[in-house]
Amino acid sequence: MKRKYFFAAVVITALGMASCNQPAQKTSEHSHEEVVAEQVRTVMTKEMQEQMTPEAALKDLMDGNKRYVSKKMISRDLTAQVAASTDGQFPKAIVLGCVDSRVPVEYIFDQGIGDIFVGRVAGNVEDLDMLGSLEYGLGVAGSKLLMILGHENCGAVKSAIKKVDVGSDNVTHLLNEIEPAILEVEGERDIKNKAYFNEVVKNNVRQTVDDIRKRSHIISNLEKEGKIKVVGAYYNLHDGSVTLLEDEAHAGHDHE
Repeated sequence: MKRKYFFAAVVITALGMASCNQPAQKTSEHSHEEVVAEQVRTVMTKEMQEQMTPEAALKDLMDGNKRYVSKKMISRDLTAQVAASTDGQFPKAIVLGCVDSRVPVEYIFDQGIGDIFVGRVAGNVEDLDMLGSLEYGLGVAGSKLLMILGHENCGAVKSAIKKVDVGSDNVTHLLNEIEPAILEVEGERDIKNKAYFNEVVKNNVRQTVDDIRKRSHIISNLEKEGKIKVVGAYYNLHDGSVTLLEDEAHAGHDHE
C-alpha cells in the first residue's frame, strides 16, 4: 500500500511540474512571435522617396550609423523585403565607396534591401562609367543624396602614395586618379605618418566630390536646385563611425 501511495505522489508531482512549465513555454513562444512581428518587412516606395528631402536622407544614414556603432541595428525580414522590392526600387541615397571588404556599406548605415544604391571602386574615385551610374541613381531613379565615402587605412590611397607599380596599365591609371589629392597635402610622402595618411584619404574624398560636380552638369544642377545633396564622409575602421567631412571642417573652424 505504501508503494502505491508513493507512486501516486510521484505521478501527481510530475504532472504538477509539467503544468507549471506550460505557461513559461507559451510565453517563450509568444516572445519569439513578437520579435518576428517587430522585424521590418517593407521597403522604400516611390511616395516615400518623393517626400524625403536630401537632408532627411542624410540624417537617415547617419542615424543608421549610430545604431551600427551602438549595436542597436534594426531587425529586418530580408526575405519579405526581397519580395516587396521585386516590382521596383526607390533608394533614398547612393553611396560611392571603396571596394574594401572591411567597409560593408549597407551594414555600417543600417540599411535594408531597396534602401540605397552602392557604387564601389578602389579609392572611391569616379570614371565615366561610375559618373553615369551616379547620374542614373540621382537623375533617373530619384535618389536624394550622394555620399562619397573614404575610409581609414585605404589600400588604394596607400598604394598611390607609395607609387606602387605592378606592371598593369589599369592599376597605374587608377592610382594616378588619386595623385592630385596627394599633391595637395603638405608633408613628406610617408604612409607611416598616420596624420598625413588620413589627411590624404580625406582629401581624396574631397577631390572626388569636386570632380563629380565639375564633370557632371546633371548632378551639379540637381544640387544647385536643392533636389539632392552631395557630401563627403570618412569611415573609422576602429570604431565603425562615419564622420561628415563638412562637419569636421566646421568643428576645426570652431576650435580655432
